[in-house]
Amino acid sequence: MTATDFTPVASLLGGALIGASAVMLMAATGRIAGISGIAVRLLPPYPDNAFAGRLAFILGLVAAPLLVLLLTGTAPVPSIEAGTGLLVLAGLLVGFGAVWGNGCTSGHGVCGLSRLSLRSLVATLVFMATAMATVFLTRHLL
Repeated sequence: MTATDFTPVASLLGGALIGASAVMLMAATGRIAGISGIAVRLLPPYPDNAFAGRLAFILGLVAAPLLVLLLTGTAPVPSIEAGTGLLVLAGLLVGFGAVWGNGCTSGHGVCGLSRLSLRSLVATLVFMATAMATVFLTRHLL
């Protein structure tokens, strides 16, 4: 079991930036900042003419660590203690869950809860319960 650093300032700033980006996207386009929905609409057939905006949103997610590197001189270093097979399985399960739940944690947890959506509350509770059960199982039983 690894320790997690307590980073309240970085966490607060990150949360504020996520919230601000969700508000800006909603104000500019009227759309929810659900990452799974944005990403899947990058694939054909293209439902509307917002391809460039979706691509910019996803590229911004990818570019963020590079921006941190440029500003601080230090790149964020992810630490994943799992093999490739487990990561592929996890990715497939998350993708399946996002399709089955009609959204992901950003769409339901950030945008849906802030709009007081009951459907998003239920989805977020399911996400959180599943995450807690997964952590418990992987740390204590596997």
